[in-house]
Amino acid sequence: MDNQTNSQQDVNKDEQITLRCSKCGKSITPAEAVQTPVGYRCMDCVRQQQRIFDTSKPLDYLWGFLIAAVISFLGSLLTSAIGFFTFLLAPAAGVAVAEVVRAVTKKRRGKKLFRIVAAGVILGGLPLILVSLVNFIAALSMGSFNLFGLLPLAYKVLYLFLAVPSAYYRLSGSRRL
Repeated sequence: MDNQTNSQQDVNKDEQITLRCSKCGKSITPAEAVQTPVGYRCMDCVRQQQRIFDTSKPLDYLWGFLIAAVISFLGSLLTSAIGFFTFLLAPAAGVAVAEVVRAVTKKRRGKKLFRIVAAGVILGGLPLILVSLVNFIAALSMGSFNLFGLLPLAYKVLYLFLAVPSAYYRLSGSRRL
């Protein structure tokens, strides 16, 4: 009985606690509050602030996708030549994609743009993954299984695994620890 009474009191305390939005001053509950570097904000103010940062134009999506796909294709093509050093190439290629897109779009930004660029990196590297996969399957069907025959495919998959988040986070400005 005491546990039930205590939990009801805790619920009542949570409902009574109110915060104020640091921008508009509206009363908000802790469940509705969004913590920002300058204090708690209501969802309306957070949405309004996010709209300010979405400056991308429709043509930016096309350019971002094309640039990402071409650079990713070239980076994926290089993985066969450099092998193990794909660990270094892939993040650098992701950064190159982000910087070229940023320059072409004149530093305009938007969540949709970041996602389209990431999709461009994936689709740019995918054809060579499929070619490597077909080559490996063909070698298997001929009865010549060689573990080293799997390396070109592994390097191309590793390339995408490292290049996509590198491009996305570099372009979006997000920091992940």
